Amino acid sequence: MGDPQAANEDGPYDIEVVVDQLRSVRADWRERQSRDETFGKLGFPSRHALGRIIDVLSSALFPLRLGPPELGQESEDCFVRASLQSALPLLAAQLRMELHYRRPDRSADAIEHAVTAIISDLAGRLPAMRRVLDTDLQAAFAGDPAAHSVDEVLLCYPCVTAIIHHRVAHELYLLGAPLIARIIAEIAHSRTGIDIHPGASIGESFFIDHGTGVVIGQTAVIGNRVRIYQAVTLGARSFSTDDEGRLVNEPRHPIIEDDVTIYAGATILGRVTIGKGSVIGGNVWLTRSVPPGSQVRQTQPSISIEAGDPCD
Repeated sequence: MGDPQAANEDGPYDIEVVVDQLRSVRADWRERQSRDETFGKLGFPSRHALGRIIDVLSSALFPLRLGPPELGQESEDCFVRASLQSALPLLAAQLRMELHYRRPDRSADAIEHAVTAIISDLAGRLPAMRRVLDTDLQAAFAGDPAAHSVDEVLLCYPCVTAIIHHRVAHELYLLGAPLIARIIAEIAHSRTGIDIHPGASIGESFFIDHGTGVVIGQTAVIGNRVRIYQAVTLGARSFSTDDEGRLVNEPRHPIIEDDVTIYAGATILGRVTIGKGSVIGGNVWLTRSVPPGSQVRQTQPSISIEAGDPCD
């Protein structure tokens, strides 16, 4: 008997059969999803391209630390200008693809107008974004005795990478580019292990210590000077459905007021409010609101909530 590999240079299979079958599977999927061939005909936003874009925008926000090593203060403005002139048109191309994909019924002129408006608004918000990020850096430095400098925090701490990505993604989310915002959030997730939905609203001086395994849901609202630790979840308890059984996108994640600390492994679910200045202990499972100044700790066999009670 002859060698089957010799009979087919592709291997012991018929590559054309595999190609045909994959085409059939794709067609079945698209038919079930009621997707038209025009969807994505102008391209689809690229995770690889957006990864490069967010890196360039990050270096424009923090040129001396996230830019090239040879950069000095005398050439900062030149570098920032070149970075924005590079990144913003590339981002516009990604936005154009998203808008064509999500709204194929819109005219090319309408989409171009929307792209221009989003890019202009995002660029105008960069200075305010940098000011808020400065408060995040200071919170991380002030909150960790192991940190030797703010520069170390910026270069080394995964929470800073995650929050830079989030603050850019959140603005794009608000400006009408939820798909690109979500891709940027998932880039941060893969880089840091911190999963923040771009819809989440986060105030100033935000610090995630360590950070691995943190999950913050789409409708979460976080106030100023909040600190959370690794493996904290701010999630949804349940999902409402409409008359046709489809999930309803409504507020379903926690509200964390100012000056709250949430220790490692805590899980807070549902549209509950954690009052200002509260401390949530490690591994607590919480599905109800607590008043300002609460200290919540894990006890046996239940959770105890007592104002002024020291947290384990």
